[in-house]
Amino acid sequence: MIDTAAFLEFSGQAALLVLLAGMVLVMWRLAAGPTAADRVIALDLLSLLVVAFLVALSIHTGETSYLDVAIAYACIAFLGTIALARFLQRVAHRTVRKKTQERTND
Repeated sequence: MIDTAAFLEFSGQAALLVLLAGMVLVMWRLAAGPTAADRVIALDLLSLLVVAFLVALSIHTGETSYLDVAIAYACIAFLGTIALARFLQRVAHRTVRKKTQERTND
């Protein structure tokens, strides 16, 4: 029969490893793009993975201060994602407006 403490130790390490692998893959998507919207989504997913990593690390080590950092990081990441999405919306709106003006001028 498997020892419970050993199983929890292994599970915690496996969870941290899977989250790190996910972060590496998301960083590749963040760098590769190809569009700005893809990068914003990748950045949001990376933020989610960082928060999940901090929570898993807190559970694994028993250190509760990681939870405070995770909550603060999640709030800041949410605001950053909203700001980037609004910026992309404005850029897209300006592009459509310029194309419409060019068509009417021709």
